Amino acid sequence: MLRLSKKGQYGVRAMFELAKNYNKGTMTIKEIAKRQGVSVSYLEQLMNRLRKSELIKSRKGPGGGYIINRKPTEISVGMILNSLEGPVAITHCLDPAAKECKRVEGCVTRLLWKSLGEKIENFLDTINLNDLLNEETKLLG
Repeated sequence: MLRLSKKGQYGVRAMFELAKNYNKGTMTIKEIAKRQGVSVSYLEQLMNRLRKSELIKSRKGPGGGYIINRKPTEISVGMILNSLEGPVAITHCLDPAAKECKRVEGCVTRLLWKSLGEKIENFLDTINLNDLLNEETKLLG
């Protein structure tokens, strides 16, 4: 079974909260954590990665917190996941950090997994934070 890690899930949820707050100012990490049911310490790690990827900005001091760095229409789920997880590699042989597989030259299934990974990445790049905001509106009526 393919599963997205908690890092990816929580990161998308945190970015969704920031998108809901777009043009309303910053949000504290405690606000985001409370709304999404995520621990503050774990969320801090994710927010640091998102900030390094320039998807969010942080402001210190009174009135400080986090804010998305672009419009919700300009941040895809794929961008968020790539900043937190790296590229989609659904098998060990496709992981850029892994040693190259000895069977790579003649492995038909590797081509299958590579193609599937590319399709997943392309799909995730078609969904942006604004799409998620619209889905929430539909759900809540």
